[in-house]
Amino acid sequence: MADPPACCAACATCLLCPYSCQCITAKKEKRKGLRTTKCDCSWFLFLFCVFLFTLVWLYFAIIILNDFHNFNEFIFKQRKLWLDWSLVLLIATAVLITYSSVLLVLALCLQLCGQPLKLHWLHKILLILTALVVAAAFTGLGIKWAEEWRSARISLQATGPFLHIGVVGGMTLLAWPLASFVYRTRNTGLKVFLLLVYCAVMIALYLAPLGITSPCLMEENQLPPKPALVGHRGAPMLAPENTLMSLHKAVDCDVQVFETDVMVSADGVPFLMHDEELTRTTNVQAVFPERAALNSTAFNWTDLQQLDAGSWFLERRPFPTVQSLSAGDRHQATQQRIPSLGQALEAAKQSNISIMFDLRPENHSDYQSFVNATLAVILQSGIPLQQVLWLPDGFREQVKQQAPGVQQVYGRKRLQNEKEPLLHVNLPYQDMSSEEIRQYRQDNISVNLYVVNQPWLFSVLWCSGVSSVTTNACQVLKEMKHPIWLLPSSTYLMIWIVVDCVSFLTILWAFLLLKKCSHRRRPAESETDVLLTKINSLMQE
Repeated sequence: MADPPACCAACATCLLCPYSCQCITAKKEKRKGLRTTKCDCSWFLFLFCVFLFTLVWLYFAIIILNDFHNFNEFIFKQRKLWLDWSLVLLIATAVLITYSSVLLVLALCLQLCGQPLKLHWLHKILLILTALVVAAAFTGLGIKWAEEWRSARISLQATGPFLHIGVVGGMTLLAWPLASFVYRTRNTGLKVFLLLVYCAVMIALYLAPLGITSPCLMEENQLPPKPALVGHRGAPMLAPENTLMSLHKAVDCDVQVFETDVMVSADGVPFLMHDEELTRTTNVQAVFPERAALNSTAFNWTDLQQLDAGSWFLERRPFPTVQSLSAGDRHQATQQRIPSLGQALEAAKQSNISIMFDLRPENHSDYQSFVNATLAVILQSGIPLQQVLWLPDGFREQVKQQAPGVQQVYGRKRLQNEKEPLLHVNLPYQDMSSEEIRQYRQDNISVNLYVVNQPWLFSVLWCSGVSSVTTNACQVLKEMKHPIWLLPSSTYLMIWIVVDCVSFLTILWAFLLLKKCSHRRRPAESETDVLLTKINSLMQE
């Protein structure tokens, strides 16, 4: 389909070898008369699609890192195997995107050099496998982790303006191999089709900012106050979760609320624990192997005090930050025990921070007694009741009557016929849009969203005006003095116009330059073809 080109023979050979998996020179390819066929073009199009597919998956993989600790916990509950699966995800994704990227670059360079795009059968099989793996990953994400699609939509508010610039740049560079192919091919229909598709894509990209919205497109003086930090089970990146060490580390991170989970022991002592079983965050399998699978509430307080609630943190390393702990912190972690709610309330009172908690398990037959035991500890602790944020929905009216000073936090949005106005809501960050956050803020409703670990997500919620966020990474968000980016709408408009103009001029230059080069090459190629024809005739005579 394309005329034989003029290209550095050594360069062409270096490109042909890995792409076609054949150690032959470009001159031999030319003597064989090999050309890029329609089938070869189809495989190039498939390669391009696979590259885009893996690139989109790479974007998703980076976005879901914010919530990947939940996935690690889910796998542990199912398989009793702890591993930081985010590393596996990133390594596998990097391998796939690197492989497809290298093949695509080789193909584009071969096209610029005018060499035939003879993709080897092994690459074809690997590309099909790559597409299947990525498709399986997207399918699994949609089935088991559907809320991450909403996370991706939120991420576009943080990355949309920059993705637009990057995509426009990539498509602009693609003009060079496209122009080279257009000027070499003799198939007019294919030439017109490719040009129409390319022009349609570029026009859509040039106008894409009309649909790009972000709460961070605002003036500096419109930026809401920085959201308060709520320590998710304390500071779980710096200390074992739901321990007094974790609470104190959270205080060092300037958190205003310590978020935790409460269960009640068999003898009526409320204590801090998230999981229904003790296997993930204690050494219960070593101390009570025959009872390790029992619910946490089946143990009495004396038994619970015998468990080590910190060594697992050093052994399993739930977060990469564990490696950077000091020797003193490591020793302190090994000394941690399961704290009672009373101990946590005392520590919160001394540190002058609030405490917010869920009471688990809500489907337990003795749940009302759990509520009574928990209320009794709160009232006896002496902590100011306004520092206690009550999350459980069960027996909420009873709590209001016995402890009217406790702040009631609801895990739902307000209703149209709300009898009593909500003052505090606690929701997943995927469940509220920027517009809803602004409306709640105007109505003086405190909005806390969880779990927010990545600076890009914190920046979007900051610009939206959220009151507070629950985080595992309080030590990271504490250091943020400003959102990652903040642009006035007028500045973004100027960037948009400049990027589009530069892209258009670059594309125009690429087509004009390659057209001029193709005209210069044609007379020389015609003379060469005549000479080769004469030599061939003489040899036949």
